[in-house]
Amino acid sequence: MAETKIPRATAKRLPLYYRYLNILHDGGKKRISSNELADAIQVDSATIRRDFSYFGALGKRGYGYDVDSLLEFFKKILNQDQLTNVALIGVGNLGHALLNFNFHMDSNIRISAAFDVNPKNVNTIQGGVPIYPMDQLVKQLKDQQISVVILTVPGKVAQQVADQVAKAGVKGILNFTSVRLSVPKEIRVHNVDLTNELQTLIYFIDHYDKY
Repeated sequence: MAETKIPRATAKRLPLYYRYLNILHDGGKKRISSNELADAIQVDSATIRRDFSYFGALGKRGYGYDVDSLLEFFKKILNQDQLTNVALIGVGNLGHALLNFNFHMDSNIRISAAFDVNPKNVNTIQGGVPIYPMDQLVKQLKDQQISVVILTVPGKVAQQVADQVAKAGVKGILNFTSVRLSVPKEIRVHNVDLTNELQTLIYFIDHYDKY
């Protein structure tokens, strides 16, 4: 399938659509309108129709969307029929939580390797995932052909670890540290700052009406 260039905001909503379509499929629902989908996932129907329009005619006027067909379409778009192995770097409190989250229960994502400096963690298996010492980082990422990593290390070593990851040929970093990383242009970084998200939420609660 040829690559479809879409806005970043639309791309971020695709997994949301896919997850809800799975729920509909499991519940035996055969078709759904954009208004019904909007009510369920709290995204307005005009946005949904615009998102879907980037991929051509996915529905029919007066009928809505065929759930099974739409589910299969997004499965291919999101490569859900192909397992993606990712690595976790930093097995502290957040790292342990992510290991126990088991992405593969809900999607095609699986943490297949973890790395840490703590002797209590190294060379153990936690949540079914082997934990390697940091000096094996580049070798294991290459050997296991892992192209995406989750970074949960202390901020003071984040850039140093990112430099190592770049040497291993990684294509994406999900960065949970507060440090804004400097990486080669071919590596995509998504920053997840939990403190910032909470502060933003509190600001909106204090300064904006709910409706």
